[in-house]
Amino acid sequence: MKKLIALIVTVFSVLQLTAQTVKIFYKESQEDFANPERGFYFPTGTKASDFQLLDSQRMSRFRYHLQAIDGVASPVNISLVYRGYELDIFKDKPLSDVFLQSLQKDFDIIRSTGLKLVLRFAYTNATHGGDCKDEYKICPPYGDAPVHIVMQHVQQLKPLLRKNADVIAVLQQGFIGIWGENYFTDHFGYAGLDGTGRILDSSWQHRNTFLKALLDAMPKDRMVQVRTPQIKQRFVYGPGAATNSAAITAKEAFTQSDKARTGLHNDCFLASEDDYGTFYDYGNSVSKRDTANIVLRKYFEAESRYVAVGGETCDDAYSPQNDCEPAGHAESEMKRMHYSYLNALYNTKVNNDWDSGGCMKNIKRKLGYRLLLRSTVLPKKITAGKKFTITLRLENTGYASPFNPRPVQLILRNKKTRQVIALNFNTSVQKWFTGKIYLQQPFILPAATAKGEYELLISMPDGYKSLQSNPAYSIRLANEDVWEETTGYNYLLHNLHVQ
Repeated sequence: MKKLIALIVTVFSVLQLTAQTVKIFYKESQEDFANPERGFYFPTGTKASDFQLLDSQRMSRFRYHLQAIDGVASPVNISLVYRGYELDIFKDKPLSDVFLQSLQKDFDIIRSTGLKLVLRFAYTNATHGGDCKDEYKICPPYGDAPVHIVMQHVQQLKPLLRKNADVIAVLQQGFIGIWGENYFTDHFGYAGLDGTGRILDSSWQHRNTFLKALLDAMPKDRMVQVRTPQIKQRFVYGPGAATNSAAITAKEAFTQSDKARTGLHNDCFLASEDDYGTFYDYGNSVSKRDTANIVLRKYFEAESRYVAVGGETCDDAYSPQNDCEPAGHAESEMKRMHYSYLNALYNTKVNNDWDSGGCMKNIKRKLGYRLLLRSTVLPKKITAGKKFTITLRLENTGYASPFNPRPVQLILRNKKTRQVIALNFNTSVQKWFTGKIYLQQPFILPAATAKGEYELLISMPDGYKSLQSNPAYSIRLANEDVWEETTGYNYLLHNLHVQ
């Protein structure tokens, strides 16, 4: 009898709950659209000796209109701009006030146009040949700056980097070597045959001290990407770190520690067997340089789940491996290594092969995160001052989670007065990895909340207050009929009554 009574009570409770709530299913959108801090970026750069400010009108068109770019077969949506600053006239002296003021103007332009930056500084982007042993005939001297000048420049840039972190999606380590790619360098240890043939411990220490300074120059909620996985290993574990050093763990991820804030960029994605030295052991004082492709790829795959990852292609010679499936494995590589962004312009041969091969549409949609709302269970009516529960079932069909923090808010908007009430979910979008996402949380409206009909919406605005009122910086769900372009809200297709 007791079991029967318990069963009756349970059934009654379920029926009562069903009567008080509604379950809504949402239709997936196949549209390719811009979302913050992900996708194909547009590359730009300028020299300190001839500083050309960003074109604000052009940048605005990038964010709000599909871009047809010369040499690129497939138009792209843009939310990211790569900005490279070549410090060519400052290799032996401090940065000038004029340069720093121009840099601030660029940040202001980006902020006004709804875009964010992938940011890098370098001292030279030029190579020259000669009688040297390098296999690519890139010969010394390479033209970067000595250690003390680099450290001085980082300290000069620190106030600007912190002031403008809201529009810096991620900072790349840069500074060292040609293109800021940390290889062809005169001052930080060159591992090529025209140098020591390895990076000695003293040079790794210089690199580590510099990277630490760069991390300290940025706020704790922003990441700094390094060019190769070994750079991170040697930073985290010291110059003697082995190539099979452990990747970051789920417990360590997103803790704002230096380890958690050090991301990865690969500027030769699927360009060769080891991506032109990306997955290579450059040695130290007791070990020679050597191949390490398999073990470093495994490290990159594990590490990339929890940090910002991006880059560019640089050579189409590694075909069919860099082609669409089934001939190649471009998409599966992006998924395994959790890519959030790639260069729209380099290498155009590779990118255009993806277009002709039929996988570009998928890549454009899936770079970074793509958040899809599957269903909700929502109350039909609630009483102000009393608890009510919201249930969301989502899915991230992209390659990665959002790598920067931002709030997730339940929005109640009064249909008559348009008053907005925002309630925060206790969740981290950085942990919304590829796959299913389940959110269930109780909320309580203030007892003084006005009675009436309210629309229910979800908002995922930028993490910085300076950008939270700009819908261009809010995440759009990949569903039909939910996005509000003017507010940055996602409508849950449901109204509830507050009594």
